[in-house]
Amino acid sequence: MNTEEINDLVEHQLSIWSEARKNFDALTLIGRKQLKIGDLGAIAQHNPARIRSTGAKTDAESIRKRECFLCAGNRPSEQISYEWLPGWELLVNPYPILPIHFTIVDKQHRPQDAIPLDMALMAEKAPDLAIFFNGARAGASAPDHRHCQAVLKSELPLLRLTERYHTQSLPSIISSEKFGLDLPFNFISAIITPDKEGMILLSLVTKIKGEDSLTGEADPGLVNAFFWMDSNGLLRIIVIPRRAHRPKCFYAEDETAMTVSPGALDMAGLMILPIERDYERINPDLARKIYEEVAFAGPFPEKIILA
Repeated sequence: MNTEEINDLVEHQLSIWSEARKNFDALTLIGRKQLKIGDLGAIAQHNPARIRSTGAKTDAESIRKRECFLCAGNRPSEQISYEWLPGWELLVNPYPILPIHFTIVDKQHRPQDAIPLDMALMAEKAPDLAIFFNGARAGASAPDHRHCQAVLKSELPLLRLTERYHTQSLPSIISSEKFGLDLPFNFISAIITPDKEGMILLSLVTKIKGEDSLTGEADPGLVNAFFWMDSNGLLRIIVIPRRAHRPKCFYAEDETAMTVSPGALDMAGLMILPIERDYERINPDLARKIYEEVAFAGPFPEKIILA
């Protein structure tokens, strides 16, 4: 899919779904402000419609009590399913963060587990998009149904930063610690070449895990991942191992409370705040603290990379 085809898909969907059209039109009115966090040029976005995702109850009991909203039989009648890759359906996300925002849904109802290898094919098929994945405990509001999402790759500050500092003169896989930058968290960056070594690396990267800050256990659900094609036609991957699903302020019961629940787009430099008070309060220092609580500001434990 090229940009024109992507825009046509979105326009076709919005022409027959007024509720989604209203949410996409609202993107022109939402607040956005710069959050310069060291060398990461992040953006805060006040997006009230995202309260469904940011505040989603993802515990086992809550999931058991509700219908899966990603299963075909439970979706709104207006939502169009586009056949894209075998086993996957492409849907326009009716609660967008950006003007181009897709959800890519497994046709089978199975849980969000390890990073899907099919994300590589998705990135190749739509080189203007960044395909991203929220682990079951790292921002997925539907951890019971495997899915990815996609937005225009040009919209994401972390991807632009990575292409600038992870050049082909460096190793094919590297920790962002090696960039020598002031970043609020570290991540793994990989450049996948179209050869045997690249395929081996692709398999290894998708097995990276996070580490639960409470138990110390490695957890494949505590990761965010991005796949995209760079200007040289090479597949790029970022994996962000996580320490926690949500920061302490999410659970606070005093004036420090904030409704913020970082998923992949938040980690890529778009911090989503559905509550206006939180949007007004957020600043680079608070944002850094949130990132440090959910990800790794220092070196990674070796077991989460090799587990």
